[in-house]
Amino acid sequence: MVKKYLPLVLRIAVAVILLQTLYFKFGGHEDSLYIFEKTGLGDVGRIGSGIAELIAAILILIPRTAWLGALLTVGIISGAIFMHLTKLGIEINGDGGTLFGMAVVVFLLSLITLLINRKNIPIIGEKL
Repeated sequence: MVKKYLPLVLRIAVAVILLQTLYFKFGGHEDSLYIFEKTGLGDVGRIGSGIAELIAAILILIPRTAWLGALLTVGIISGAIFMHLTKLGIEINGDGGTLFGMAVVVFLLSLITLLINRKNIPIIGEKL
């Protein structure tokens, strides 16, 4: 039973986290504005990453495209983690490292999802 439902639970967890951040990105929340200004990405980076995260969240929920959503998420979140480690720091505006921690969790869950769905990757999936 765990083997059957765990992949779905992981995909839902990633999608929920990605989708809940969209409110802050698209709504222009002050923390989101601060983060994207500090990284030099500005409004274009904020909205662009929000669109990419929305696409990733949708793809990861569809069983046939879960691998693609997971791969896209790994790429997006790798950028977020890199920015935390180089420009932002672990803690943002006194959040105690919550955003960084969520990024690490999403990264790991997406990697696991990608591993679980590797056979569905076109062309190379059969060899993995």
